[in-house]
Amino acid sequence: VQLVESGGGLAQPGGSLRLSCAASGFTFRSSAVSWFRRPQGKEREWVATISSVASNTYYADAVKGRFTISRDHAENTVSLQMNSLKPDDTDVYTCHSSIYWGQGTQVTVSS
Repeated sequence: VQLVESGGGLAQPGGSLRLSCAASGFTFRSSAVSWFRRPQGKEREWVATISSVASNTYYADAVKGRFTISRDHAENTVSLQMNSLKPDDTDVYTCHSSIYWGQGTQVTVSS
């Protein structure tokens, strides 16, 4: 089983990035999927979750209204659309589902 994130990179404050998490050997359809980030020197921080059944979505207060999590059943991917980015959003973003974690993708927000 592999979860592979992509889409990270450099964005300016106020800009956007779209992260994607692709699963192989595992089907997202039956599981909730979450995004986490790990601020430097701090514990891993939960960012957003999309539920398995009704695809309900949940967000940390820090990203609510700016980030959107969604899933594509056909592609077996989960995306995180990040808008109005702030320097504080700089982090390694990792997706998680069931017992599986991806390796993460770096997001840097800087002018």
